[in-house]
Amino acid sequence: MNRFMSFLEGVLLPIADKLNNNRYLTALRDGFMVALPLIIFGSIFVVIANFPFLDMLIGEEAFAAYQNALGPASAATLSIMGLFVIIGIGYKLTESYGLESIYGGVVALAAFLILTPQTLEDTTGVIPTSVLGAEGMFLGIITAFVSAELYRFFVNRGWAIKMPSGVPGAVSKSFSALIPITLTLSVFLLIRFLFSITNFETAQTFIYSIIQEPLTVLGSGLPATIVAVLFIQLFWFFGLHGQIIVNSVFDPIWYALNDQNLQAFQNGQELPNVITKQFIDTFLVGMGGTGMTLAVIILIFAIGKSRQLKELGKLGAPAGIFNVNEPIIFGLPIVMNPLILVPWLVAPVVVTIVTYYSMSLGIVPKPAGIIVPWTTPPLLSGFLATGNAWQGAALQAVNLAIVMVIWWPFLKVMDKQYYESEKSAENEEN
Repeated sequence: MNRFMSFLEGVLLPIADKLNNNRYLTALRDGFMVALPLIIFGSIFVVIANFPFLDMLIGEEAFAAYQNALGPASAATLSIMGLFVIIGIGYKLTESYGLESIYGGVVALAAFLILTPQTLEDTTGVIPTSVLGAEGMFLGIITAFVSAELYRFFVNRGWAIKMPSGVPGAVSKSFSALIPITLTLSVFLLIRFLFSITNFETAQTFIYSIIQEPLTVLGSGLPATIVAVLFIQLFWFFGLHGQIIVNSVFDPIWYALNDQNLQAFQNGQELPNVITKQFIDTFLVGMGGTGMTLAVIILIFAIGKSRQLKELGKLGAPAGIFNVNEPIIFGLPIVMNPLILVPWLVAPVVVTIVTYYSMSLGIVPKPAGIIVPWTTPPLLSGFLATGNAWQGAALQAVNLAIVMVIWWPFLKVMDKQYYESEKSAENEEN
């Protein structure tokens, strides 16, 4: 075990440190965080617009009018979420260089729109909303990175208009950004032209065909998901925030898959994907936090005899209900505790497999693409994430039971150690 621990520490920690401090992955992560409030807003109204049995209560015509009234909430947020992510990435990356971050955000957006086809069914001057969402996500991310770097390059070269000292700050900054922005967007205009003379015709088609589609297929599979889950667990075992590290790589894929499901759900079509952002966040992380530690808390109350575990359960339960599990991570502890390494790694993998096949076989509806706030308690989050389906809540209950079964012998041993230690301490005092 010691050799295994030393191997993991020697291999994982350097990788995690590099990923955690990578400027581009940090900007990518923070860019999604900028978009998150808007995404959640749109998701809430998708849930409200699809209350079960409402069409039977108010009639088909009234239900259609009701959905049309609420439709703009998701159309203005979820359907074009790529735009918010692009602005966020450009803003955060430019900010990391100590430059005027707002210009990094807007130049990223403008560069993306230059590369975006503006024709829909032979009508020019129209941008399809599909390319502003999941379909254009990867192009948007690449564009945001490149445009921010080009903007930084031109600013650092000093290619800017210098205004007199008496000019107001806002005006001076605007003119200072004029030349760097002009040069940056000119580069993207040239890129658009170069793609127009190829068989791909647009950068959008090129990125989607060569990069996004293959990565999305890979990320939607069970093996890649299991690998991602294992890395999340391993990083947390060493005290590193596994979600931040792993999600920085997988979020673009999971969000794209999520958006495909949302579009299908809103159109009444069959949902195409099992693995999505909400598959991870609701049926794995969203059950007490990473490692589904709400099940551990329940188990503590069920079998715990030691005062240490009982007090930890009381401390961790209120936060665990809302998927905050730092008290358990660092109080049990889970970090660097070889005794619980096996259940910590095995339980999420088993739950991932059970959840995947429950959905792929049609026993439980697939995630509907609705972004459920991560603090939503289990059972309710499963119900909402599957489009108001009770089977989603039932699957979460089953998953919690699975985790409890896997953890039971290991927690029993830990509790026995704590209990005997406490008894020995009491005997010594007496």
